[in-house]
Formats: sequence, C-alpha cells, structure tokens
Amino acid sequence: MDSRRPPLAPAYRSLPEYVRHWAQVAPDRRAFTFVDHPAPQSRGVHRTLTWRRLDLRVRAVAARLAEEAEPGARVALLCPQGTEYVTAFLAALTAGLVAVPLYPPGLPGHGDRLAAVLADARPAVVLTTSHVVGEVRDFCADMPVPIVAVDQVPEADSDLPPVAPDDTEVAYLQYTSGSTRTPAGVEISHANVVANARQALAAYGVDDRPVTLVGWLPLYHDMGLVLSVAAPVVRGQLSVLMDPVAFLHEPVRWLRLLAAHPHALSAAPNFAYDYCSSAVTDAQKAGLRLDGVTALINGSEPVRPGTADRFHAAFAAQGLAPDTHCPSYGLAEATVFVSAARPGEPLSRFALDRDALAAGKALPAPDGDPHAVLLAGCGTPAGQRVRIADPVSRAALAEGEVGEIWVQGPNVGRGYRNQERQTRRVFDATFADGTAGGGSWLRTGDLGTVLDGQLIVTGRLKDLIVVDGRNHYPQDVEATAQDADPVVRRDRLAAFGVPGDTGERVVVVAEHVRSTGLAAIDVPGLVRAVRAAVSARHGLRLADVVLVPPGTVPRTSSGKVSRALTRRRYLEGAYPSGTSETSEISRTAETAE
Repeated sequence: MDSRRPPLAPAYRSLPEYVRHWAQVAPDRRAFTFVDHPAPQSRGVHRTLTWRRLDLRVRAVAARLAEEAEPGARVALLCPQGTEYVTAFLAALTAGLVAVPLYPPGLPGHGDRLAAVLADARPAVVLTTSHVVGEVRDFCADMPVPIVAVDQVPEADSDLPPVAPDDTEVAYLQYTSGSTRTPAGVEISHANVVANARQALAAYGVDDRPVTLVGWLPLYHDMGLVLSVAAPVVRGQLSVLMDPVAFLHEPVRWLRLLAAHPHALSAAPNFAYDYCSSAVTDAQKAGLRLDGVTALINGSEPVRPGTADRFHAAFAAQGLAPDTHCPSYGLAEATVFVSAARPGEPLSRFALDRDALAAGKALPAPDGDPHAVLLAGCGTPAGQRVRIADPVSRAALAEGEVGEIWVQGPNVGRGYRNQERQTRRVFDATFADGTAGGGSWLRTGDLGTVLDGQLIVTGRLKDLIVVDGRNHYPQDVEATAQDADPVVRRDRLAAFGVPGDTGERVVVVAEHVRSTGLAAIDVPGLVRAVRAAVSARHGLRLADVVLVPPGTVPRTSSGKVSRALTRRRYLEGAYPSGTSETSEISRTAETAE
C-alpha cells in the first residue's frame, strides 16, 4: 500500500511542520522502520512508526522536554540507533530546543570525545532509552542534568501548540569529527536542514517520485541524519534504518533491505562497497535482486573508481545497474550535501598526471600511464554555488587548477558554537578580487578542482604532505601502500608527515588483516614491499612503516581514519618497537635498513 505517491508537501520552514503535515494527510502511511538484528543469524525484526504515531510520540516527548528546559536550550541525544532516536531528534526541534545528536557511552573508543562534546554543548537535558539509561546515568554522573528515557514517556495527546519557528534559529548542533580537545559544533538552522534535504532529493532525482530511504549510517553522523531523517520527513516517504554494527557483522543485511524496498536510495562510505564486494558470499547472493535500486551514494573522499567497478562486478548478476553509483561530496559545515553525481549517468573518471597534480594542476595523464592518479568526479553542485580558490591569496582559480573548495548556499550553517574567531575565518571568506561572486563563502578545508563541469576532490588541505616542495596526497600514498601487500588491511592505514632534521619525513601506520596473525607475517618483507611501491609510484622515501594489529589505527566517530590522531600518537610513542604478544606491533625504522 506504500507504493502510492504521497501528495507533495507545501514548502514548510521546519521539520516539525512537515511531520504534522504528513500526520494529517497520510496518517497511516509508514514513516520510519527500524530493522533490528538481535541474533547473529537474524534476518531482521521490523519495528515501524506511521506518520500519525510518529507525530503522537514526537509531541509527547516535546511536551516532556518543555517541562525540563527553556526554548533555545540544548538537548543531548544519547540514544542507540532506532526509531527512538528519530523521535528524540524531532521532539527537541518541536519543543523549540537545540538538538545535539550524539551516541550512548558504550561506543568503543569514543568516550573521551563524548565527554568533550558534552562539556562544550552544556545540555539542559539528556534524551536516551531505557535500554542504555543506566550507562548514560553513570557517564553523566558529574553533570547536574535531567535524563529522560524517550521510550518511557507516556503516549498522550499533547497540548503543545504547533511549532512554526524562526527558520534562522538553530535547530541542532552537528559536531564535526575533529580533535577531542577542541570539539567544534556547527550550528545548523531550521532553514539549513530543510534546504539541504530538498537539495539532496533533487540531486538524486527523487524529489517528485516514489523513493525509499534505506540506511545504516549512524544518525549522529551528518549524512545519516539528513538522508535517513530530514529527507524522508520533507518528502513524506519511508525511511528504513538498521544499526551500523549489524551491517559490519553481516553486510548482506544492507543489500537485503535494498532488495526488499522499491526505488531504494542509500549512502555509504567508500570502504563499505569494497567490504560488500569481498565479504558477501555466493550463497548470500542467491535470490538477491538489486535491479530496483535507484541510487547508491558514495560520500567519502576519495571516491575511488576501482571501488565502484568491483562493487558492480560483484553484484551485476543480481541486476545492479552500473549507473546507480553516485559519488558525492559534502561536509558538516554545509549541513552535509554539496555536490553529487546523478543516478542514470555513467561514472565520471579522470586519469590525472601525478607530477602535474603535485604542482597544483589537474592535467590528463598520457594513455597507459601506470603512475596516473585515478579519481572519480563528484558531480555538480546541488542547489548551491561552488568555486575553487587559492587558499593563501583568496584568488579565484580557473578550471583545472587545484585549490580550496569554497561553497555558498542556503544550506551553509551559521558557524561554530562559541567560536567567533574560527567562524569568521571559515564561514565569512571573501574572494580577494570579487570576481567570483560577492557575499560570504564557506572555506571547506578540502582541496579540489573542476574538470568538464565536475567537482573533483583531491584531499584535505591540513593533511597535505609537502616534501621538497612537492605536494603528496596522503590517501594516494595509502592506496599504494595497501596495494603493495595483501596483508595490509584496506582503508585502515594512515600516511602523514612528521618533522625531520632536513625537512618533512613521511610515515605510514597500517593495520594488518584480521585473518593473519603477526607471527605469520614477514614484516621486513612487507615493509620493503610498501617502501618500494611508494618510492616507485610517488618518488617518496618512507621514513617509517609501522604495522599494528586490527583496530589500532584511530577513527573518527563517522568511521574515517583519523590521520591527525594517528600522527599525534606516533609522535607520542604510542606505537613502540617490538613483536611481543602484548603489543603485537612492529616498527622498522629508516636507520635499521
């Protein structure tokens, strides 16, 4: 019954107004379904909220919040993935409060960051669920703040009046995946999130036709929140959620949900597509049909053409069309979505000359060049303006010149909470000559260029490695290192520069695969292979190659490798020499060769 096209919604100013609208015009349609996997072999237990039920739950929790906090106060969401998370987020907005999407204290490796964010946000109330309320109370024991379990708020009609907020007011704080010492909360307004949801729906061609949003990305992550909550609320379409851990345990679960729901639109980082290609068995593929998938967003950088090729080769027999893969680019400061390749179009591939790219020029590589840098185009801007600027002179750069990506549009956030100086530097940039357009621009901190009308992301400005005046992109070095030996775990390594006596030295810290223990690895041979590959391809001599056990290389809360934290731990001596069972770490230093 959900295959019917819902009536188009008027242009409301906030997500709570959309919820109320759909509850009135399509009350019995499914709004959100969470698919739980309580056991290793579980095929999934579905729990669904209709638009009427969602509206009742949201208003009940909003009324409870209104008893605890004044409008404009912050509400920390420490809920597990599920419909309670959606309810908590929308209830905070409905009550006129500022949501702070976070996660329960049990998320491994992120307790320090959670504590730092809570200290910065200073919430007036914490929302969680009865399942984890005990550990949340323990974690927040030193915070004089009420803790409310969303699923224990009674369902009763609320007298809370419909909300029509000033759309310039802050709806939520999206904390970026930065240092735990200086958390940065981006202030996203009601207008920002509604605009970006509409931009994403239009970019992927589902703003006026049926779609099911299928997602396992965590809802505290910017892409998960916009694609799995904001976009379906604006469009009035079903959102099907699952837990990220359930995907990591059995990636075929994600594919089964894609197959089970018509016109599915989903998103995942680059590693997830490689993971599915290698981990899903032939037996699991049997009976799987993916010909109904509308679009698969690849939202991590760099987007590697080879990943898309492997994924579609792995699932071509299941009917997956090759033109469903949509490389995209975004960041929290722009709510999330900035540019996107459109479904139905072939993947844009660029083979660039490595030496020219190191000098800041995106020039085609000669045919058959084995050292060419292969990148995928991230499409065109989604209802906003994108320009490339020299990060030092602030001059606009021409097509094919590499510089900092600047963004301007209704989705760009208001700034960082309580960081006025940093807000001016990042959100209020202007071009030196004024020829590229007036007004304030967002400095993304990402490097890229435009070729054939396509945005190409080449790396992060702060991660750039400069040796002897030449630029080297760490993800490029990492790709070479992981291809040098199959024992190196894919997408679980970091390349970075460290100071040396004669200039910057380059270090690679890499995890080994789980299937091979350290004792079975020829570590000196692996190090020689990595060094030789990086030298041949990049002209770089690695000062150090460190092999560490799985799970050692730190990642951000969104799942990306944190090069900055890896570098800091390396300089602090966190990766000592030795091959003992307790450390299971081996370092081969340049001086030992």
